[in-house]
Amino acid sequence: MILVKRLHIFMLKTFLPLFAMTFFIVLFIVLMQFLWKYIDDLVGKGLSFNVLCELFFYAALSMVPMALPLAILLASLMTFGNLGEKFELTAMKASGISLIRVMAPLIITVAGIAVGAFFFQNDILPKAQVKMWTLLFSMRQKSPELEIPEEVFYDQIPGYNLYVREKNRDNGKLFDIIIYDVSRGGDNAGVITADSALMAMTPDMKHLYLHLWHGEQFENLRDQTNGNFNHIPFRRETFLDKEVLIPFDANFNRLDEEGMRKQYVGKNIDQLHATMDSLNQRIDSLGHIYTHDIKATTFAVANSEDYPRQTHPVADRPKTREDWKNAPAVRLDSMLALLSPSQRIDVYNSALTLSQRRQTELSFRSEMMADEKKLLRRHEIELIKKFTLSVACLIFFFIGAPLGAIIRKGGIGTPLVISVLLFLFYYIIDNTGYKMARDGHIIVWLGMWLSTFILAPLGLYVTWKAMNDSAVFDRDRYLALINRLFGTRQHRKIEYKEVIIDEANVTDSINRLTQLIEEARRMVRRLNRRPGYAAYCIRGIGDRGLGKLIDNLEESISYLNNYPNPLVVNRLTDYPVLRKLWIYHPFHNMWLSRAAIVIFPVGLTLWLLGRHAGSNLKKDCINIVERSQSILDIISPD
Repeated sequence: MILVKRLHIFMLKTFLPLFAMTFFIVLFIVLMQFLWKYIDDLVGKGLSFNVLCELFFYAALSMVPMALPLAILLASLMTFGNLGEKFELTAMKASGISLIRVMAPLIITVAGIAVGAFFFQNDILPKAQVKMWTLLFSMRQKSPELEIPEEVFYDQIPGYNLYVREKNRDNGKLFDIIIYDVSRGGDNAGVITADSALMAMTPDMKHLYLHLWHGEQFENLRDQTNGNFNHIPFRRETFLDKEVLIPFDANFNRLDEEGMRKQYVGKNIDQLHATMDSLNQRIDSLGHIYTHDIKATTFAVANSEDYPRQTHPVADRPKTREDWKNAPAVRLDSMLALLSPSQRIDVYNSALTLSQRRQTELSFRSEMMADEKKLLRRHEIELIKKFTLSVACLIFFFIGAPLGAIIRKGGIGTPLVISVLLFLFYYIIDNTGYKMARDGHIIVWLGMWLSTFILAPLGLYVTWKAMNDSAVFDRDRYLALINRLFGTRQHRKIEYKEVIIDEANVTDSINRLTQLIEEARRMVRRLNRRPGYAAYCIRGIGDRGLGKLIDNLEESISYLNNYPNPLVVNRLTDYPVLRKLWIYHPFHNMWLSRAAIVIFPVGLTLWLLGRHAGSNLKKDCINIVERSQSILDIISPD
């Protein structure tokens, strides 16, 4: 028990510092990504340092769901990679401590982090997001810091355009200034020109004060024309000294947070459930109202030649929907024939207008319903997000810790590369599922849990491999698997026997080689008939008898290896290695064969691979014939 307790303390001392370091590094990286994304809304606004620090603090809290899983993955990889590289993990296993026992304190720690992540997502993150987005929207609405350039029209003051030819940097004096006042519209624009001016902000920072010297003012008085646009009055003023106040609020005004709290990002689980219930009731009520309106709408359709010809007097016309159903139909063609051509055109235009108006109304209702359903999906997504972070932390730990034990590479290089690749894979899947769920292409819960469904089996697989000390990254093993699947060429190795106990007989050798040649030629004739796409999916490439040829080839080579002539033994190395590959006949079930024919991309790919494999098999059979014939020429008597 003492060893186990010391082991637990050792694992925690090893993991926690790495986790803290990687968490803050990753958080800093994602925070820089946030800065570059919104830098245009922050630069040039004259924001105070305190406001920027407050925004970055709330943004850092909002970035925790992205940084936490990656930090756990990287820290667990580095922890167990260091233990494996220093053979400490090997020593633990040699002492009889299993990998799960070594991981036990960290499993409990990560589980605690996952529970804390849930409460963070539910209680802290909504408040942080409300404050972050409120601050960001407030910064977007703040006027930019006043910095008028030279010889450029400055349009950052609402309703005004300013032009300055030259500025004195020492005393702030402006020369040759032009002010275009378009606050009342382009038709009532005013122009002020001045030789020089001084500019400053009022003490309340809500107006721009301009002191102008030696200039003129032109003002259009179109709003005083009383409808006479032929003579538009204007006013011209020449001044030596003039003061102008321009509305320009340079203060930073915070927006009210109440509006953001009503959004889905600012709600906890209870509030999300309450809003979702309200949205479901609203959608159901709208659906009932729209359905009732559609059913209550009556469209007269009467164009059959079998309809009766009588019409209804005005007093006898149907009044209700049931009366319309039971009333005898009137032939529409007969009614239209009684009208003049201009009246028929009016009827057609009225029908077209009614149809277009009805279509517009139904399209508007459809968009309203779609907006309500989209809002409901956003609330459902936010609700599921409260749980996905905790599950992602556990999954990434059970991926990172076993991988570190298998790879046995410490430091930050290899673990960082693997962590980034795995996290990119996770992020792409998670973002894809999120967008598909948001747009309604798939069910919300399936889209939000898609990354979990894909990565959870990977975590179980690498954990099982690490517990059994299996080599996941064994290059030779995967190459052998590829050779078995796709038939990569192999070279035959024959060892020459210095001492032969049972020598091969000449007659038996000739008989074996003759039979081998006949079987190889039969196989070549079968392979000459290349199957089409459908025939390949059903019957394969026609490799019937290949197993018998392989057995005969191996038996003949084993027998001829005892031949006393070294030249014959040397020729045996030229024989190809034949194998019965799955690509020769991939489908042994008729249903799978038909499915491959229907799923054209899959069937076509296998067909092309099968044709290539069949061509290689044919070359090998021809090679067998040629090599066997050359050996026959050596051992046959003259």
